[in-house]
Amino acid sequence: MSLPNDRKYTSSHEWVKPEGDAFLVGITDNAQDQLGDLVFVGDFKVGAQLAAGDVAGVVESVKAASDIYAPVAGEVVEFNEALDGQPDLINQAAFDTWIFKIKPANAADADALLDGEGYQSLVDAG
Repeated sequence: MSLPNDRKYTSSHEWVKPEGDAFLVGITDNAQDQLGDLVFVGDFKVGAQLAAGDVAGVVESVKAASDIYAPVAGEVVEFNEALDGQPDLINQAAFDTWIFKIKPANAADADALLDGEGYQSLVDAG
């Protein structure tokens, strides 16, 4: 698996990419592969103040539902509305499809997240 090195990763399989004063958040290719065909992405509340590790929303597939967690503390500022009608965009291009944007309380918190090599080691460990 080739991981983009322009972002950080969480042990719960989210990726985090800086964009202006916010972070784009999505799920990794490994996560979408494990879930299978996505049929719903939602329950994200714009304006919600979340602590790192709080549930931000959910993705559902034909196999399972999985919570999506806030990678850092902050405010949810946007949900990717394209996913309302096309949740499978994540299946097609997980690293190109963000799910929500979070404005971090402290952007430096992302420094504590995994780099691509650290995330790959986590996945390889099973």
